[in-house]
Parts: sequence; C-alpha cells; structure tokens
Amino acid sequence: MIGLCLKTGRVKVLVVTVALVVLIAFTDWSVGRSMSLGILYILPMVLGAVVLAPWEIGVLAILCSLLRSTFDTPGSHAEVMLRFAFATLAYFTSGLFVTALVRNRELVVEHLATIEKEQALRREAEEQLSVLAESSPAAILTLDNRGVVLAANHAANSLFGIPEGQVLLGRGIERYLPVLSDALRLETGPDVFRTAAQCQGQRDNGELFLANTWFSSYVTSQGVRLAAIVVDSSEEMREQEEQNLHHLMNYNRIAAAAVSHEVRNLCSSISLLSSNLAEKHDLAGDQDCQGLLALVLGLEKMASFELHSRVHETFEAISLKAVLDNLRIMIEPDWQDANGVVRWNLPEKCPAVVADAHGLLQAFLNLTKNSLRAVQEVSSRELAVGVSVLDKQVLVRFEDTGPGIGSPERLFQPFQSGADGAGLGLYVSRAIMRSYGGDLRFESTPQGTCFVVELQIA
Repeated sequence: MIGLCLKTGRVKVLVVTVALVVLIAFTDWSVGRSMSLGILYILPMVLGAVVLAPWEIGVLAILCSLLRSTFDTPGSHAEVMLRFAFATLAYFTSGLFVTALVRNRELVVEHLATIEKEQALRREAEEQLSVLAESSPAAILTLDNRGVVLAANHAANSLFGIPEGQVLLGRGIERYLPVLSDALRLETGPDVFRTAAQCQGQRDNGELFLANTWFSSYVTSQGVRLAAIVVDSSEEMREQEEQNLHHLMNYNRIAAAAVSHEVRNLCSSISLLSSNLAEKHDLAGDQDCQGLLALVLGLEKMASFELHSRVHETFEAISLKAVLDNLRIMIEPDWQDANGVVRWNLPEKCPAVVADAHGLLQAFLNLTKNSLRAVQEVSSRELAVGVSVLDKQVLVRFEDTGPGIGSPERLFQPFQSGADGAGLGLYVSRAIMRSYGGDLRFESTPQGTCFVVELQIA
C-alpha cells in the first residue's frame, strides 16, 4: 500500500486525500447529528501521511478534527473541546505512525540497496581475484591446518608437475614443500605470521627445484589456514652462480696480473743486482751465479702475464646512477646502525661510463667499507659521495671524516701489514679501475680520507 502510494506521486495522493476528507464530511453532514462518522477521518490521515511532512500532518489533523466537531453530536463546551483535543491527537498520532512506517521502509530499501551494491562489488572483486590468481605466473595456493591444499591456481599445478587431467587440490603439501607444512605446526596462538623463505621444493615426478615462497597464516572458524605464493628460482640461481663464477675468474685474472706485474718488477731488480755483483766480483763464469740468473729469468717469464682487459674483454656503457643507487641500498643500513650519515652529492643526470656494473659496485663497496671502519674511532661519522664531470672523465669522490691515513704512499701496495684480510683491497680495486681505462687515487684533504675514482665517459 505504502509503496503504491509512493509510486503514484505526491500530487495525486494529496488530491485523493482531499477528496476523501470532503466525501467523509459530506456523508457526516448527511446523516446528521444523530451519529458521528469521525472515525472515518483516519483514512485520509493515513493516506496523506504517506507524502506529508510532520507539520503538514498536524494541520490536516486539526482540519479533520474541526470537521468532526462541526457535524458531531451536541454536547457541553468542555465536552466538545475534549473531543476535539482527543480527535486531533488520534489523527496526528495515526499520521505519525504512517510516517514512521514510511521512514522505516525507506531505510530498509536503502539498506537492501547497500547490501546489493556490496554483494555486486564483492562478486566483482572475487571475479577479479580469481582471474588474477589464475592468470598469475606464480603459484598461489591455500592450505588447511592439516597441510591439505584447499585451492590452487593453474600455475601451481604446472610448478609442481601435476599430471594432465589431475589437480593439486586435496593433496598434502608436505611432499612438495615441507616448509609450508612445518609452518602450520608452529605454535603462534591467536597471532598470525607473515614471512618469506627460500627452500627446496619437489615436483610430482621427484624433480627438485629452488623455491622462493611468501606465506602468511590466517584464522577461520575451521582453524588456522595458510596462504602461499611460490616461484621457481632455479633458473635465476643458475644464472647468478654462472655470473658469479665469471666475475670471480675476471677478478682472479686481474689480481694475478697485478701481482705478476709487481713480481716482474722485483725480478728485474734482482736480475740487475745479480748482474752487477757478477761483474763486480768477477763471477760471470760461476755456476751458482748463472743458476741464480736463470732462476730469476724463469720467474720473470712466469710473471710476464700482463693485464690487457681492452684486448680480451670489451666493456659496455653502464648507468653510473644505477650503480650508485644499488650502492646506496647496500651501505646505508650499516651506516645507520653505526650512527653515521651518508651524504649523496649527485647531479641530476649522471653520464654513462665504460665499466662492468658488478665490478664497479664491488670497488665502490670496498671503499665505503674502509670508510665505515675508519669512522668507528671518531665521534663525527660521515661519508660524502660526490660525482663530477671533467672533460671526458667522471670523477666519483668518497670522502669520510675518519682520522686520516698516516702513510699515503703505501696505500696501493699489496699485502699491507696490519690491513684487514690480505691487504689487497685497494690494490685490486685500482687494478679493476685501470682495467676499465680509469684509475683509483688518493686525494689529500685537511681532515679525513678521500679517494677519487676516475672513469671514462661512454
């Protein structure tokens, strides 16, 4: 009834309401004062209250009460006034009751519309998540508290080598990824956990692979469950290990060439000294002297391996900004732990340089590690990394606030006494820079230490 009135429209409802009031008043007048039809005014009150405001309902109630009093049975003045008051209150209350019903109906309709909208959005989100999960190249799966797979996308079936026509759903995960099964056995109480792990996985045919997993627990009415994302990292591991081997061989070649160069210089000095001694003491025919010269000559030939990086390897143009960004990610946590500060004075655009990205990063890392060790002895712990362009070269400065260096002339000598490790860090770093056609040098400063890396602009 209320819905039909609302659909009819305010004007039409008011017209019908007025017509009912007039009809009831005329009927009441027709029957005379022998009986009262005032109870019938409830009908236009109920109908009008559907579209009227509360104050309008009050006006209509007073109007209906006046009409009722006009054609009502006679009585005393007090009785007439009392009837008028009670009639007005009854009409107004009935109108407010209908208004409350209309308001409640509107609230219910709005609530139902909200629920339908939320359900539509939820269905759309579920569809999008379903499409995302099925189209994802990473394996996505959920497990119950027993480690049984509750849901898995197509990539999960492919990752674990499930035969065609079969699915991972309903199988235990312990055979394929034991780390997930172990995670479900952790006593975490009501708290959930989120973590990542690199572990060994197994396919359905027994083949092993390296898996990167991200998983988290969540609690349902059926108990703790686990959601996981799994990626096969075997290929990345093989490529990384091959790349590490390649870099290791290059660094070994650079270090061997640099050390061979120093050994050859020593052999030349020993050979010259031996020749002078032979001439001075007339030992040219002495067999021991000749044997010594032969040994020195043989050692000099063995140490004749030279570093010709530009002949054996061609370096490509690399982004210096990218290398420095990677360096920033690697060193800033250590400096923060040491209550130090790293200041980066970089131009808006860093030119590309001729180098190997991995080797250049290792050389930069060696310099910053030396600076971090040096500033441990002082209160002001700062490192400034700056880049400047000079002609066809790029200069990268590493300047710290450490205590400085007592003997700069011995910095780049191999096998430094008192150095961490073998004392080859700066020596090999300079050899690497020179293999790129650049250099590494020490620059004197009033306070602290400054190293300058010279690189060729690509």
